[in-house]
Amino acid sequence: MANFYTDNKDLQFTLKNLDLAEAVGLREKNYSEAEKFDHAPKNYADALDNYQRILAVIGEICGDNIDPRSRTVDEEGPHFENNTVTYHPLTQKNLNDLKQADVMGVMLPHQYGGLNCPVTIYTMMTEMVSRADASLQNLFGLQDIAETISEFGSDEQKAQFLPRFATGEVDGSMDLTEPDSGSDLQSVRLKAWQDPKTGQWYLNGMKRFITNGCAKVHLVLARSEEGTSDGRGLSMFIAEACPQLVVRRIEHKLGIHGVATAELQYNDVPALLCGQRRRGLTRYVMSLMNGARVAISAQALGIAEASFREARKYASEREQFKRSIDQFPAVYDMLTRMKMKVLAARALLYETTRAVDLRSGYNHLMETLSEKELTQEIRDKAKYYNRVAGVLTPMSKALSTETANEVSYDAIQIHGGTGYMKDFNVERYYRDARITNIYEGTTQLQIVAAIGGVITRANEERIKEFMALPYDGKLLRLKDKISEMHKLQLDAIKYITEKKDSAYYDLQAHNLVTMETYIFVGLLMLRDALKDNSREVLAERYILDSVSDFKKCYMEVVGGDVSTIDNHRVIIDF
Repeated sequence: MANFYTDNKDLQFTLKNLDLAEAVGLREKNYSEAEKFDHAPKNYADALDNYQRILAVIGEICGDNIDPRSRTVDEEGPHFENNTVTYHPLTQKNLNDLKQADVMGVMLPHQYGGLNCPVTIYTMMTEMVSRADASLQNLFGLQDIAETISEFGSDEQKAQFLPRFATGEVDGSMDLTEPDSGSDLQSVRLKAWQDPKTGQWYLNGMKRFITNGCAKVHLVLARSEEGTSDGRGLSMFIAEACPQLVVRRIEHKLGIHGVATAELQYNDVPALLCGQRRRGLTRYVMSLMNGARVAISAQALGIAEASFREARKYASEREQFKRSIDQFPAVYDMLTRMKMKVLAARALLYETTRAVDLRSGYNHLMETLSEKELTQEIRDKAKYYNRVAGVLTPMSKALSTETANEVSYDAIQIHGGTGYMKDFNVERYYRDARITNIYEGTTQLQIVAAIGGVITRANEERIKEFMALPYDGKLLRLKDKISEMHKLQLDAIKYITEKKDSAYYDLQAHNLVTMETYIFVGLLMLRDALKDNSREVLAERYILDSVSDFKKCYMEVVGGDVSTIDNHRVIIDF
């Protein structure tokens, strides 16, 4: 019997120590929901107990059912014939197991049959599912489709779709990318037109690289305004599978084999406008993408966790020169680094989800309370958590996905030649990891998304909170090192802003975001070490390892010259 929650002490530590009381209170409307729904928690202790039980159930399904099936799913994948996708029988069993556990509407409100869990709990589930089978997460993780309808759809749309999502009757896809527009969603051309007599909307055009494009419900970004060519002419639509919506082909991919990635053709597909016209990209897709980026961060973390565990197990069993290879310093050092990277990524991810949950809670108050009821404190907190979540989400996506690639790479190295063979899981983990720092925005785009918050110091208040914690001994000395790094970061930001050179700013954005990540994650590691002294060694390793890289980034920012940009271009052109 395997359980991917109870065997993961760090995940349990995270839930216990993250302090979700404020976020859960907001989500449960100060626990007034318990008066209407029998399964709604009565207080925070009750909510936490519910979350632990749900996570244990999902952990058991992942360990006992999904993980053992994952290699076969990867090898055989879905079947495509006559424009129809049929998922592998084992994938269907996996989905049925999750449906029976009533977790297909994890974040949906109680009134629609959902569990009303915060993003943090849903992300933990996503991490465990991804550890078992990363491709299945791309089906389980598309619950963001229902969340988007819940947040922006009309009451009629919510009643029509959300209960069906909660039971698993329908699944979803987000249809954004087109053959000629990848990350540049402003250039989307799929056309939405409205019949002037009936008011019915119809969709015409192509979408490509659509995860689970065979879904029953589609959220579609389409151009609703004639004569426009930018994001202001785009709206969001809900479309259901029908004969006019054709799956033209599915992609043959490097990894994530268990889920179909499809090319779709819309031929006057009937659709419903979701939310307001012209806000499809500027508000709704941005919200959807931010949720998806958190989910992919969890997917990457799950792959990294699986990779580390496989490497550690293999190293403890593989003997060379009459001893297991984990006793060799070079291998032990690699395993330590892998563990450190996984813990660092997890610390940042769940600090991010906490901020996302608080942002959601205060934004809901801003939208539902009257002007008289809205206090200045609520306004200030809504503004604050929007800023914090806005910078932490891309930072986390960048760190988690790059970590997954690094850890899965090292897992193969520890396995040696056998790791290159399909007989071992690490080969699959390596292939699955590679997409995580590409889709839902490449790492380079995460830097673009994060740099504004780094420059305007969105994290500064939280950094000061962590700096003020009662460290002593080794932890105090490590905090002093981070304090020195923090001063250099502020100096680098001052240098960039005073230089007033947009090209140089863009060139150095990666260094500045990397420096911010070292500082913030280092403080998270120290915070956690205060609660569990066994974590001191990994906190020390992370911070000491980061010092040299941090200083290198700093010197590139303040010691470089704008002419280096042209030098980069010369090298590329050459």
